[in-house]
Amino acid sequence: MKASEFDKKFDEGEDLTAWLDLEKAHRPGLGQKRVNVDFPVWMVRSLDREARRLGVTRQALIKLWLADKLQHR
Repeated sequence: MKASEFDKKFDEGEDLTAWLDLEKAHRPGLGQKRVNVDFPVWMVRSLDREARRLGVTRQALIKLWLADKLQHR
């Protein structure tokens, strides 16, 4: 199918999922990349206490805090 045909079908609200390879679909910029960060022991203990208090993992807490900080700068 030509791009112009695809665009026309999209603009008309047709279901295009049959034309898409959803196995290869991804959202740009949302891929994962592993990083290593060294924290002092006192900081890890504080993170663990706060994570337990909130009922989340240490990793989830760090991600939440970093995302919040980056969105509000």
